[in-house]
Amino acid sequence: MVAFEVPEVDYTQYSNRQLIAVPLAVLVVALGVLAVTFVMTGSPVALGNDFTGGAELTVQSSEPISQQRATDIFGDSVVSVQQVSGQDQYIITFDDSAEIDTITTQAEEADGLTVLQSGSTSPVFGQDNQRLTVIAVGVAFLGMSLLAFALFRTFVPSIAIVISAFSDIVIPVAIMNLVGIKLSLGTVAALLMLIGYSVDSDILLNNHVLRRSGGFYESTYRAMRTGVTMTVTSIAAMTVMAIAATLFGIELMASIGIVLVLGLTADLMNTYMLNVTLLRWYKYEGVSR
Repeated sequence: MVAFEVPEVDYTQYSNRQLIAVPLAVLVVALGVLAVTFVMTGSPVALGNDFTGGAELTVQSSEPISQQRATDIFGDSVVSVQQVSGQDQYIITFDDSAEIDTITTQAEEADGLTVLQSGSTSPVFGQDNQRLTVIAVGVAFLGMSLLAFALFRTFVPSIAIVISAFSDIVIPVAIMNLVGIKLSLGTVAALLMLIGYSVDSDILLNNHVLRRSGGFYESTYRAMRTGVTMTVTSIAAMTVMAIAATLFGIELMASIGIVLVLGLTADLMNTYMLNVTLLRWYKYEGVSR
């Protein structure tokens, strides 16, 4: 087994401004991407069928089905075509204008197609999903914030956890827009998981620095040895899951894995650059002085 050794970073070589500049710049760019997406689409993130409504058809075909062939058969309502890995089966997704009975009939009448499964989500149900998702993420984030303030009872260490968690959510959502991953109930679950991951690593760091013996840099490195190891291990596991899901054509699991990899990578940056900077300022220049 290959041993993983967390390198000891010499934070004394960098000023607070240098350390905090990178995570803040990435956060600003991510917020810009969300703002542009909102202006263009009316939503800060591209929504999947779970939120907009639509239909999905699983068919077996004797010939490969491309996006163009699907459009020729079903019309412009086709959103995407995905082949189930290693099989002659295809999952065809349609927008909210498609009627499941009509497209099922079209598939049954097309040469070489056999309908295996069909389903649809109504726009009304999609709107309910949007509302429940906002509530779920809001409650999770509020609960995380209250936990941070209850544990440390001081503003700077607590707000550092909140800002890091916020950035851990915003950055992967922005990248989802850039790479074409739509928000689904599965990716929402991944974002909720990221809140838990973020709180775990940030509380670990804050607890070592503020409540345990030793100097600031010694405590920071002690926290890094545990936190970085856990996060990198999780990134490796999620990467394997995303690759395997992609190879086997499981789009939902692949999307969840990608979102978690993006969020956990952002968490490394935010925890050990943004959070460390705020804690160092608090310890040496802030109200604790």
